[in-house]
Amino acid sequence: MTGSVETTSPEDSELRLPAPKERRRLREAAELTHDEVAAAVGVAAATVRSWESGRTAPRGRKREAYTRFLAGLAAPPEAVVPTGEPAEAKSARAAEDPAADPPAPNAPGGPVATGVEPPAVEPLVEPLAQPVAEPVAEPVELPAVVPVRGPAEAFDALYACAARDLARQAYLLTGRGALALEAVEKAFTQAWAQWPEVATDPDPVGWVRAIVYEYALSPWHRFRRAHRHPDKPPAEPADRILLDALLSLPPVHRRTVLLYDGVGLDLPDTAAETEATTPTAGNRLVHAHADLTELIPELAEVPSEKQSALLRDRFTALRPAVALDPRPAAAVRGGGERRTRMWTRATLSLTAMIAVSTSYTLMTAPTHYEPPPAPGESVSGVPPLAGPQQLTERGKQLHDKLLADPEAGPARIAPKIE
Repeated sequence: MTGSVETTSPEDSELRLPAPKERRRLREAAELTHDEVAAAVGVAAATVRSWESGRTAPRGRKREAYTRFLAGLAAPPEAVVPTGEPAEAKSARAAEDPAADPPAPNAPGGPVATGVEPPAVEPLVEPLAQPVAEPVAEPVELPAVVPVRGPAEAFDALYACAARDLARQAYLLTGRGALALEAVEKAFTQAWAQWPEVATDPDPVGWVRAIVYEYALSPWHRFRRAHRHPDKPPAEPADRILLDALLSLPPVHRRTVLLYDGVGLDLPDTAAETEATTPTAGNRLVHAHADLTELIPELAEVPSEKQSALLRDRFTALRPAVALDPRPAAAVRGGGERRTRMWTRATLSLTAMIAVSTSYTLMTAPTHYEPPPAPGESVSGVPPLAGPQQLTERGKQLHDKLLADPEAGPARIAPKIE
């Protein structure tokens, strides 16, 4: 990207920003709706209504974008330079080129519709040698747009633009450099996994920032040995006092102060990102400023309307005691893709195991119900069994003898002499 970035102070931006009524007049003159202005600036339609009514004022990058947009609406359209030529030149060109378009009927220098040639009239005013053009307003300088070739290049551009700032913000929220870098990497890994959604989001940096804040402020980190204790405090006493005061606030107040004073969001956007109403976000901000005023002597010496500007400068000037250097964007993308492939393989393996176990169960399971045998029990009052009694020794010998004799024939009925 080429071109220089012009840095302006809040006072200069206040001079350039029109009054609320003028903002509404410019929008209505351009026949634009609140939704169209919000889409061009990158905010919600309710925020644009609030800006036009004067309830709130844009801040930070939203203020610069809104100011540039209104300047583009206020700039007059470019004057149209007349390109016509004198009548004598037209007549000479028509005489030289008979095939040229004839003058229209009833037009100056052309035939009349009734067929009567009008008398020649000398021009009262000599034609000017060069046409005079109205002054053209200078076009509004817009930031140069660098085209990207694919999703990977767009992700790398977003990472290079926001990763370092988000790591610094996460450090201010937690006081831990390793946790801040881990939160940024987790957020961008999730952004790469859902890149179509992030690429079409009006504020992709805000999309990633919300995940960074949620991960950094998760209460489960206190049970991890690596993040149980904060890092070494900053070397400067003023930075140490600021960081200790910020970490003493409740997490929701800490997040509200950082979004409003550090990032520069307005109150409705801060409330939307913290999932609260605008009055609730305002009350949190007031209580947080009161607590910080008691802990930071420098903040107590300035008026309340200048506390936000002082906190923004202090947040920007704070120097962490640890290095906040995120990994390269290619490494983050590669790590996310490897993790996705690993989980995909694990899911497929588990699905295959479930399918095999289900098939084995279907093949070995019984196809009908077999009731278990009933346990035996003693029954009283049953008469003894009737029929042949137990044979004696003599009866057994006779029984065996009868079985050994032939079954038919004279030998069976003929007595034997023993």
